[in-house]
Amino acid sequence: MLDARELIGRCDVALITLDSLRYDVAVAALEAGETPNLAALLPGGVWEKRHTPGSFTYAAHHAFLSGFLPTPARPGRHPRLFAAAFEGSRSTSPQTLTFEEATLPAALAARGYHTVCVGGVGFFNGRSALGSALPSLFAEAHWSPASGVKNPDSADVQMRVAAEALRAVPSEQRAFLLLNVAATHTPTHFYVPGARQDSPETQRAALRTVDAALPILLDALRARGTTLLIICADHGTCFGEDGYHGHRLAHPLVWTVPYAELVLGETGA
Repeated sequence: MLDARELIGRCDVALITLDSLRYDVAVAALEAGETPNLAALLPGGVWEKRHTPGSFTYAAHHAFLSGFLPTPARPGRHPRLFAAAFEGSRSTSPQTLTFEEATLPAALAARGYHTVCVGGVGFFNGRSALGSALPSLFAEAHWSPASGVKNPDSADVQMRVAAEALRAVPSEQRAFLLLNVAATHTPTHFYVPGARQDSPETQRAALRTVDAALPILLDALRARGTTLLIICADHGTCFGEDGYHGHRLAHPLVWTVPYAELVLGETGA
């Protein structure tokens, strides 16, 4: 676990959520050499297997933004990077950034960060009260149909929007970016010519487009200095396994997610 208390204030923070991406799909793409940009970032060159606190986007992101990131998928008490203070918490350590504010965006804003949200799925579209709840936690929020799930080029669009937003933040000010990546969320069949339904293979193809676009954002982050970078899925999804389809349900393929945390801009990252 990184030392969030030592990092916050001296580096940017970026949380990239690969919406609905299954752990097994991420691992298969990595092992096949299909995600070289992600592979270059992952500590040890592998995805860490974790359990998400939420089975769909809205629940998972509310948890993330209160400090409940995915938990290592192994027994034991696992300290958290970030934690909103509450009586009786047993998952903090000397390296945990504990804050009195209700959310991580509020906590980082109170510490001088400019907070930016680049949304992908409908919970970030700002078109309804529900679709505005998560974006409203940030000082700046972006969403358009081009960055949504129906655009096959959404990953490229989102990376460019995020990079532009970061370039607009003064170099002397720290930034917190949440990027909810839409491409890996259903529908993904159009990433495979001729496919008529979503599957692990079509989600894997969608992930390849995310990996290809990732350098746009990484270059913008590196240009600003160092970044505490967290990349993970918010939840997985089912494509008919055991009769289940979609998410917002209790299945290992939904609860198990890929996760990585690192400091971008330091030697080797």
